[in-house]
Formats: sequence, structure tokens, C-alpha cells
Amino acid sequence: MLRRQSMFRPTALAAAALALVTLLAGCERPPVDSVQRGYRGTSMIQVYNPRIVTPQTYENVVPDAIPAAPSDGPRARTVYKNVQVLGDLSVAEFNRLMVAISAWVAPNEQCTYCHKPGEGFESDSLYTKVVARRMLQMTQTINTKWNAHVGDTGVTCYTCHRGQHQPRETWFRAPEHRQFTRLIGYNADQNIAAPNVTYASLPFDALTEYLLKGQEIRVNGTTALPTGNRQSIKQAEFTYSLMVHMSDGLGVNCTYCHNTQNFGKWEGSPPQRVTAWHGIRMARAMNVSYMEPLRNVFPASERGPTGDVAKVNCATCHQGAYKPLYGASMLKDYPELGRSTSAVAVAAPPAGGAAKK
Repeated sequence: MLRRQSMFRPTALAAAALALVTLLAGCERPPVDSVQRGYRGTSMIQVYNPRIVTPQTYENVVPDAIPAAPSDGPRARTVYKNVQVLGDLSVAEFNRLMVAISAWVAPNEQCTYCHKPGEGFESDSLYTKVVARRMLQMTQTINTKWNAHVGDTGVTCYTCHRGQHQPRETWFRAPEHRQFTRLIGYNADQNIAAPNVTYASLPFDALTEYLLKGQEIRVNGTTALPTGNRQSIKQAEFTYSLMVHMSDGLGVNCTYCHNTQNFGKWEGSPPQRVTAWHGIRMARAMNVSYMEPLRNVFPASERGPTGDVAKVNCATCHQGAYKPLYGASMLKDYPELGRSTSAVAVAAPPAGGAAKK
């Protein structure tokens, strides 16, 4: 009897150890830091894991600014041809900004990423130049029209690109999901692995609804019976999809913007909720006014599965940080991106025009 017990004891210990490891697998190894973000007594805190935050810090280091250039001398539009956005800068300021943008977006190709060798710099034969012109205007619009979201910190090309041609975090419209059978019922656009909702069991194309179409955010109804402003379960699920995306994009939890005593009430919510409200509308405006009109400029290889262009969302700028670049401002070193420098209103080129590659 004693021998039988001794035989089963190692097995039982191994099973217990395996169960303990499995239980702790979903937990984060200490130490874990917490920072109070909301009002006292509401338990509105953010939990941070130093092992995750530390490497992310290096990803948000701002590059050294190029020394300022003199503002006197001839204007860029009088020296160079086809300067439609930055024409009121001095030639020195213009060239300085071009060098900076090359390093931010195409550090390997430099000038040739937007300018075709053998052609004049005024040529618009490469689609990248046409897109870059519109992105400059979009950046200036954000910095001049959306201070309620970006404040005095502002944005530059580097905020999103970080040395890459395409920002790391963009999104396309999701293609329609075809079910092989309806016998199990309609899947309500759920249970599909989608990175935009961090692979949660939620509607997978919520960004189209809120950051493109302008769907109203709805969760709780205010009346017992359906009314003209009815909030359905489906609307709530789409809202949760957007909230999950925002939480993941900023690296925060719900209490960063909401008082959990009542998620819907604005009273008691921290100021970050107002900032986020403007951010949703800013992203939508940039997608509608700047990204979508460029559909026919981008080659087919750069479009999504439904033929649309890459669009911005919260993660495009934030990239996992509660503030892009942890609040470091590059705009102070490149103030020309903080004001409108367009000589004329630049419209998106027509489909099939010379701007296509």
C-alpha cells in the first residue's frame, strides 16, 4: 500500500504543477505598476507592465531635428516648379523639410521615392509624390483644425510613418464574409479573426462604421420601449468593437476614458474622453477628405481586398502609446507643418490621370 502511494505521488505533484502553470499563464509576472488616471475613490487606474513599456519606449524616441534654416531669401515657388503646398517657405526651409520628410518616410530611397530619376523634380509621374502632397495638406489640417485632439503637440509625417513607406497601423474595409451554410444562423459579422478588434468575438468591420461612415455610437437605450433613437444589441456590439480597438491602439483600459460607475454618463468621466471624442471625428474626417479620394491614385498593389486605400485609425498615430511618441512634440521644430502653406487648393487627381504609377 505504501509502495502504491509512493508511485502515484510524483504523478499527482506533476499534475498539480501543470495546473498551477496553466492557471498562471493568463497572469502577468510581477512587478506590475499602476497609475491613477481618474478621480480619487473611483479605482480608475491604468495598469502597466514595465517589461512591455520599456521596449515600447525605444520605439517612441523622437529623431533629432535638423538645424533650423534661414527664412530669408527667395520663396520656393519662385525657384522651383509645381510647388503647390510649401511655396511660401524660403528655399532653405523648403529643402530642409524635404530632407526631413525623406528620412521620416523613405530613409533608403530618399528623393527617388517621390521623384523619378531622369525627370524634373516638378514631375508628378510617380503616385507617391501626389500622395505625399495630399499627406502634407492632411498634416497641416490636423495641426490647424483639430487642436481639440492634438493640442499644441501636433503631428508630423514621422508620427505615423516612423521611417516606413506605409504606417505600421492602417486598415482596409473588410471583404464580405460568405457563409457556406445558413443552417447555423447568421454570424452577425462576428467570430472572424480580425486584428482591428484584437481578434475578439465582435463585429469585425466596426472601423468602417465609425471611422468612415459616421455611425453613431450607441450602447444603452434610454427608454423601455423602442423609440426613434433606438439602441440595439447589434449597435452595442459594434460600439464595443470600436472601444476594443481604441483600448489596444492606445495601450490603455476602459477607465482611461470612462468612469465605470456609468460608462454612458459624461459627468464624472475624465478629460481624456472628450479628447477621444474629437479623435474619432478627426480620423473619420481624414479618411473621408484625404484618404478615400486617393483611391484611384494608388496602384492596385497598394489597395485592400475590396479595392480601397489604406485608412487611418487611432493606432496609426498612437501605436500602443497613450500619447503618440509619449507626448513629445516635433511640431515645434517644423512649424511649417503647423500652418497652411498651400498656394492653391490641391484637388485629388482624376482617375487614370498622370499621377498613376
